[in-house]
Amino acid sequence: MLTINNINVNYGSIRAIKDVSFQVHQGEIVTLIGANGAGKTTILHTISGLLRAQSGEIIFKDQTVSSTEPHQLLKMGMAHVPEGRRVFSQMSVLENLELGAYTRKNKKEIEENISKVFERFPRLKERKKQLAGTLSGGEQQMLAMGRALMSKPKLLLLDEPSMGLAPILVKEIFNIIQEINQTGTTILLVEQNAHMALSIAHRAYVLETGKIVMEGKAESLLGNEQVKKAYLG
Repeated sequence: MLTINNINVNYGSIRAIKDVSFQVHQGEIVTLIGANGAGKTTILHTISGLLRAQSGEIIFKDQTVSSTEPHQLLKMGMAHVPEGRRVFSQMSVLENLELGAYTRKNKKEIEENISKVFERFPRLKERKKQLAGTLSGGEQQMLAMGRALMSKPKLLLLDEPSMGLAPILVKEIFNIIQEINQTGTTILLVEQNAHMALSIAHRAYVLETGKIVMEGKAESLLGNEQVKKAYLG
């Protein structure tokens, strides 16, 4: 579904991403783990068109999309939940969800989708008229994910979904990520909490200073001494 071939991304004279290649197959949860500043968020921004790679190729659903605009990628079935949630704080929960469906035209389907989001995130239903900026961090994360699901994505890019959340909420968010995957959405997950990420992913890539240094089945990386020492504490 997604193939990244030798991408290089620069910030001015700094090479942030160096010849990175990896794949995400349909139906998988694939995670990118690595320390802060390793380049994980930069990779997601490059895939979703917010940044441009200096070289290399991004292929999504058999089409080269290296220079495709973000709104076109959304129409093609790629949704991005950014780090820090980025909900529209002065709009209600319901308005945020409706905005997530702006590429779609069928009102009945949109309403059905909102009902599905409320089924998955009951707390959002309770707060549907509340301003998004007044929600707790966990609720904002749920809203950001719900808003992305409103575009009916084939591929969901998740950037640090557990950041700043209490442990009990982290568990809940990861359960929801698994449920979303089980209903047919492919997921590329960037996550600081390597243990949680590896416990739900099918495959994983380890990133260090802009390069992939290790890859494999998530299960085997979870048991890898090197990974344990560096990322699992």
